[in-house]
Amino acid sequence: MEDNQKRIDWFKIAIDLHREYRGKIQVLPKVPFLKLKDGAIWYTPGVAGPCRVIHEKGKDLSFEYTLRWNYIAVVSDGTRVLGLGNIGPEAGLPVMEGKALLFKYLGGVDAIPLVLDARDPERFITIVKALEPSFGGINLEDIESPKCFYLLDKLREILDIPVWHDDQQGTALVTLAGLLNALKLVGKKLRDVKITMIGAGAAGVAIVRYLRVAGADPKKIIVVDSKGILHPGRKDLMELKKTNPWKYKLAMTTNGEGRTGGIPEAMRDADVVIAASKPGPGVIKKEWVKTMADDPIVFAMANPIPEIWPWEAKEAGARVVATGRSDFPNQVNNSLGFPAVFRGALTVMARKITDGMCIAAAQALARYAERKGLSEDYILPTMEETEAYIEEAVAIAEKAIEEGVARRKLGRNELEREVRELIYMPRRFMEFAVREGIIELKPGYPR
Repeated sequence: MEDNQKRIDWFKIAIDLHREYRGKIQVLPKVPFLKLKDGAIWYTPGVAGPCRVIHEKGKDLSFEYTLRWNYIAVVSDGTRVLGLGNIGPEAGLPVMEGKALLFKYLGGVDAIPLVLDARDPERFITIVKALEPSFGGINLEDIESPKCFYLLDKLREILDIPVWHDDQQGTALVTLAGLLNALKLVGKKLRDVKITMIGAGAAGVAIVRYLRVAGADPKKIIVVDSKGILHPGRKDLMELKKTNPWKYKLAMTTNGEGRTGGIPEAMRDADVVIAASKPGPGVIKKEWVKTMADDPIVFAMANPIPEIWPWEAKEAGARVVATGRSDFPNQVNNSLGFPAVFRGALTVMARKITDGMCIAAAQALARYAERKGLSEDYILPTMEETEAYIEEAVAIAEKAIEEGVARRKLGRNELEREVRELIYMPRRFMEFAVREGIIELKPGYPR
């Protein structure tokens, strides 16, 4: 193998550079502080003015007088970190910090990583609730299933700021956007197709939920977990009802024909298979793809290796194939979702991120790609298409206003102007900072 074809050791590069930079984000001032007397404005005695305003006229004014309007926490207990599993909060911190970096660079959102030594769900909820006055939103990250479902549902209920779990909602949003466009290419409608969902963890449960909200027929959806197809006759159903009511609900409301068996049985005659399960290859076999309906769609989203290699799926007859990887066409990546979702929600100071807002974001992503020109290798924008984030964020904000969960109401032109400015600002700063040596390209940084 030629030297320039050798696989890059990203693990080693990342280890070396994380130690060299000692973190990926920092806090910088955004107001002028040029002389000591400026402290009279930004600290004492002047700061007492906005404090009094917030105290006397209402706590929601904290969104207007502080960083809270654009400030979120990326919160994790470290119980399900990437593909590493339950490695704990300290070991999970690099991921949360990286997420904060993406929030800023892709969405113009100020985010701080907060890893909690709180595996008990009630303690976790108590801590996050206590943090609410400091933040405009909460992004839950890398939390084990089924606890993640309970935490999201409960925190959405009791907090008056947006709460989002990217492993659930983010994956579901981007998957739905890609599927809407894939269906356009094969000339099928979401309400008509048979869908097989392989994996019933955080992503799988949320994907099915969003498919239903978007118009899919739950009776035409078959869900497969590690024990086989979910159906009302499963022997572990009563146990599921106690330990995982979210999966129990899927067993009771999907699979109208009562199909049993495993992945091969679930894929037979399916128009679409979506897999968010375990790394492959071989989780999905070519011969199973051949049993699907005409012009099948295969989303194999496990990382680092998809459940089936894209070329194998294509050889077996798949018309459109998507994975979670950037080195194959049609990457289903959460980073297409969460920065714009929070950008839109924070811009209008939303109290919630509703299912309707998420569907609007998925539709905006799909429309953007369709306008650019759909093909079997292009059903979703890439992370380099900045305008896609702007359209998605505006769609989120407009839906929040329409649904009555926005504290701030803006017209479309003003929304778009503000969102565009906020999204492009970190990119301009990064170019300036690297050019001027404020952020140094240290030895070992890939160029």
